[in-house]
Amino acid sequence: MTVTNENATANVATDDKAVVKDYFNSKGFDRWRRIYGETGEVNKVQLNIRKGHQKTVDTVVEWLKDDGNLAGLTVCDAGCGVGSLSLPLAKEGAIVSASDISEKMVGEAKERALAELGQSTNPAFETQDLESLTGTYHTVICLDVLIHYPQDKADAMITHLGSLASDRLVLSFAPKTCRYAVLKKIGDFFPGPSKATRAYLHRESDVVDILEANGWTIKRRTLNKAPFYFSQLLEAVK
Repeated sequence: MTVTNENATANVATDDKAVVKDYFNSKGFDRWRRIYGETGEVNKVQLNIRKGHQKTVDTVVEWLKDDGNLAGLTVCDAGCGVGSLSLPLAKEGAIVSASDISEKMVGEAKERALAELGQSTNPAFETQDLESLTGTYHTVICLDVLIHYPQDKADAMITHLGSLASDRLVLSFAPKTCRYAVLKKIGDFFPGPSKATRAYLHRESDVVDILEANGWTIKRRTLNKAPFYFSQLLEAVK
């Protein structure tokens, strides 16, 4: 989640989901594939985003490992991108179902799974948007995706994701505070050709309210940040 408008303004009438899908299947794909990779040429801002996102992924993996039951756990990685979280969870023995709205991102994730794990059946990747996800999983995780949703759609999405989880829901989002709102506005003055989707910040209290309204209790929380990246991470349990 960037404060430099890595996800920049678009026409308000445009459907956010369609914009996101098109962006990550076209000019945004190569850019974010490099950012979410371990190598590849990136500028200073992109490097900080990479480090920040990796810190969020590492925190989630550690949280799940701390519970001592990760092997065999069913996990839904909703909005998996190139597999940054799915792959380490599969390596720890979790049974991972991963999806992303971008066909190209899913293709990249499958290639990385083949290269790192020698097979591609776990994680099981598919191209699918969050709204159409079905099934029941012990843990549902959605990292750095809610930034593409305005608050009303985010509320509906959190409710839907929670309905898929039997025990735990893990979310990260760009927190809406005075400081971060100002930083985001500064970033809005620097649009670029590869910055093509809107970025939405969310108040932590709003996210917690919708979780609690659906029967969830916050177990752990942390704010991961690096220059040009900030992500509030919440773990909610039944």
